[in-house]
Amino acid sequence: MNNKNKSIVARFKLSDPIQFLALGFGSGLAPKAPGTFGTVAAIPVFLLLAALPIIPYLAVLLVMALLGIYICSHAAKAAGVHDHPAIVWDEIVGYLITMILIPVSWKSVIVGFLLFRLFDIIKPWPISWLDKHCHGGFGIMIDDIAAGIAACLCMQLLF
Repeated sequence: MNNKNKSIVARFKLSDPIQFLALGFGSGLAPKAPGTFGTVAAIPVFLLLAALPIIPYLAVLLVMALLGIYICSHAAKAAGVHDHPAIVWDEIVGYLITMILIPVSWKSVIVGFLLFRLFDIIKPWPISWLDKHCHGGFGIMIDDIAAGIAACLCMQLLF
């Protein structure tokens, strides 16, 4: 992690509950691959939510996505950087989208993880367009929501 990034990360405060969520319960502060660590943090959240029937699962997911706009915006302002890599709430929501209607197994959890990370990193169109043209908290969230939808479609075909 370079000195500039260290000084930005120092602006984050885990004691702030909103930043704590934005930073994926602290997982986004990993010095390498914070998006990957944020997605790992999403796995236990998925395992807790997977026990819910589909309507409550989707309701919780919708609330998380809508709150994510505020959560990510708040953390970005605190850091002074739009979509800082340490902000990983969007990865958590994206992974939960990936896993909609997927039965829980070690295989599905891993395949969902890999597919979501693939779409989030490669950002094929229209994900790349959303990433470049949408800003603020909405912009931070929308490309990961789109990556989650793409990964979910693949998961539906596989599982």
